[in-house]
Amino acid sequence: MAVNKAEKIILGIDPGTNVMGYGVLRVNGNKAKMEAMGVIDLRKMHDPYLRLGHIFERVTGIIESYLPDELAIEAPFFGKNVQSMLKLGRAQGVAIAAAIRRDVPIHEYAPLKIKMAITGQGQASKEQVAGMLQRVLHLEEEDMPRFMDATDALAAAYCHFLQMGRPETDARHYSSWKDFVTKNKQVVSKTSKSVASVVRSHKIP
Repeated sequence: MAVNKAEKIILGIDPGTNVMGYGVLRVNGNKAKMEAMGVIDLRKMHDPYLRLGHIFERVTGIIESYLPDELAIEAPFFGKNVQSMLKLGRAQGVAIAAAIRRDVPIHEYAPLKIKMAITGQGQASKEQVAGMLQRVLHLEEEDMPRFMDATDALAAAYCHFLQMGRPETDARHYSSWKDFVTKNKQVVSKTSKSVASVVRSHKIP
């Protein structure tokens, strides 16, 4: 691994519509230390738009508290459930918006990439990811969170730490909304077609 001399703070985000995880790493040289991790609990908020507003406010608050140099965020898994896909995409987009507003560079990693970086297995479970992080970051049992969304977020941050100084051929980087759309044309196109399909199937007579 290349030695990184400057101190750097990395914020990791695991997008979610019910529980969103976050993890903060402090990097000195080639060593990383967990600064904080936790979740944004949205389960008691039933209005989807209020949830999005709360995500924006909380992520903004976390950024203002820890002043991260970079954000590592897990890419949402685009499955067959269109509604779930749209909700998760919105949550991720709002978190990205909070980072862009504070001029924090964004790095997006696929779930497979994160699991491979942490455990060496692309199909690793959340428990395996959490266990590996506990070992490599020397976390005490009482430091481990109740929700594994938090350790998933820390895993995104640690994945980015491992990639520092290396070519990132399979990671996406965004500096603005235009940049985000440009690098996600295929996903945006698929999402638009899926939305149109849902609208057609739910037309009011």
